[in-house]
Amino acid sequence: MTALALPPSARADGRIATPAGILAYTTAGTGEPLLLVHGLGGTRRTWRHLIDSLATTHTVIAVDLPGHGQSDSPAGDYSLGAHASALRDLLAALGHSSATLVGHSLGGGVALQFAYQFPERTDRVVLISSGGLGAEVSPMLRVATLPGAATLVAGLGRLPVGLTRRILPLISVVPGVIAREDARSVAEDLRGMARAQQRRAFLRTARSVIDWRGQTVSASRQLGLLADLPVLVTWGGRDRTIPPHHHRTLVQQLPDAHSLEIANAGHYPHETAPAQILPAIHAFLRTTQPYRPALPVPRTSSG
Repeated sequence: MTALALPPSARADGRIATPAGILAYTTAGTGEPLLLVHGLGGTRRTWRHLIDSLATTHTVIAVDLPGHGQSDSPAGDYSLGAHASALRDLLAALGHSSATLVGHSLGGGVALQFAYQFPERTDRVVLISSGGLGAEVSPMLRVATLPGAATLVAGLGRLPVGLTRRILPLISVVPGVIAREDARSVAEDLRGMARAQQRRAFLRTARSVIDWRGQTVSASRQLGLLADLPVLVTWGGRDRTIPPHHHRTLVQQLPDAHSLEIANAGHYPHETAPAQILPAIHAFLRTTQPYRPALPVPRTSSG
């Protein structure tokens, strides 16, 4: 059963200085920390349908990744590792030693990288339409890595959002582009591309994980860690940005993982089907214990 939602007034927005620059975030609730990580070109606004419900049991922190939303641009490194380090710095600045990470799309790849770099700081991982699980990706994202993409993205960002929302459903009939269910979410992300900083973060981050052939970064090296780490994998059955079979394959590789496929959702199930995804997240958090990696046995001198 989905927990009762808190009133929006219970949320608080903040900005905090970290070694990665000033990071913007929204927080709500009390309890174990739950860090929400948006996808490529997105912002923390993507979590608006989940925050209040999750805050009934956890301290929820929704962050704008470096260069995105209201966060400062990084010095130049937009890699998954740099984003993961920024999240570590954010948690430390807010006084949290560890957290459960919930990542959407690129945010799922960042969450996996965080678990790889900082296992002692990772309680659980929730992957929503996660990247990094296979090479295939939408042609629209591959185009973003080509020369001249900045001009195209800037033009799309300047279109009135109402016009974009009318155009995208028409484009959705083209195989492999976007799901009709995602038109509103994609339109909102494109609106953000009118800002030079957001556009730069989108392009540089995209080029750090994608080229014209597809995704270039794989989470295969992290799968060994995930065997003991509590993991929830959820995705939309109509996702055209990242193929659903990526997530089905991951679940087969991780027999202890919790999973949920939402048949009538696309790439943004947390936005378009929150009533279906929230009970799964609440149940996962309630029935699993935070991961605690075994400490290495100290070597002793035979002196």
